[in-house]
Amino acid sequence: MSIRRSARLSARPPPALTPVTNVPKVQHGGVSKRRKTTTAKETKKAKKATPIATPSKSAPSYWSPEPSAPPATTSATSQDTDQKQTPTKKSRHLTPPPLLDRPVDPHRTNTTLLTPYGSAVNAYSGDTSPSKTGLPPPTATTGTLLEQAVAHLIAIDPRLQPVIEQNPCPLFTPEGLAEQIDPFNSLVSSIIGQQVSGAAAKSIRNKFLALFDISGGADGESVPRSRFPIPQQVARCEISTLRTAGLSQRKAEYIQGLAEKFANGELSATMLARASDEELVEKLTAVRGLGRWSVEMFACFALKRMDVFSTGDLGVQRGCAVFVGRDVNKLKGKGGGKFKYMAKKDMLDLAANFAPYRSLFMWYMWRIEDVDVGVLEG
Repeated sequence: MSIRRSARLSARPPPALTPVTNVPKVQHGGVSKRRKTTTAKETKKAKKATPIATPSKSAPSYWSPEPSAPPATTSATSQDTDQKQTPTKKSRHLTPPPLLDRPVDPHRTNTTLLTPYGSAVNAYSGDTSPSKTGLPPPTATTGTLLEQAVAHLIAIDPRLQPVIEQNPCPLFTPEGLAEQIDPFNSLVSSIIGQQVSGAAAKSIRNKFLALFDISGGADGESVPRSRFPIPQQVARCEISTLRTAGLSQRKAEYIQGLAEKFANGELSATMLARASDEELVEKLTAVRGLGRWSVEMFACFALKRMDVFSTGDLGVQRGCAVFVGRDVNKLKGKGGGKFKYMAKKDMLDLAANFAPYRSLFMWYMWRIEDVDVGVLEG
């Protein structure tokens, strides 16, 4: 699926908001339907016909292209060269309840990262003390992180409370934090999806998988994450061969360069889990094909980092302008270049009040401006 900033802006007029008194409003597309009345006879018949419910597969997202079985989780001190673990057929269909007591922190990766070899990595592990990891002590758990963040946002500016109540954020819930991400798979898929339609990206991705004797499945169905090529395989693949999958010369070079960084250990699940916010941006923007905006979206939506704020996102800029009481319709026709709705410094000053939970604040700036964040969430 391609990500286009212009595609995420709604054509609806922005809700009215003044800096002090008015509460920002958010448009909703849901329509309530009248519930159908069920007779006693129909109820009895339904009970007899109802089969035993079976657990469904985990749903794929933009950053996690295929559902997969949850492998054994280790702390970030584990090596990425753990032996590959093959999930059983049964485990692929089961989604365990999300953990509520896993230690997390706003400035670290809060989702579980998968290595190319089947093991899993978290920044913190329940059986490893923070002093042994070399990281600052965690400030929350998977069950309390969102609660703490919401309380902080409302304490800083109570006007956010009705917006938060009307638009629960799924990213940092226990279920959201339980999502498992293969960073190499996700970043390769992100590069493939740049500036092409979702259908084209899926076609190219399946042809890319076929280069390594991996089938994309019938009718473009997703394949298990464990069947994605490992970085060493992609790094050894010639550019000319990668281009036969439908990749442009530059994209083929970007993917090969990314694979080389994972293969030589410069990038790894362990590093991405434990790195500071600044180190993460520095390491990933050094990869050709990954700009700052792409890295910020990956950090927020895939890694579930809590203190990300993108001044380069037009939807965030417009939302911030509305939040402080500006008329974005009047500003739209004026000059000002990239930051015509709100100056970069003003955006940073505004967001600084909500640290270390600026990712959540950014998410609500999108909601205030009625941006379709589903394009990013998957």
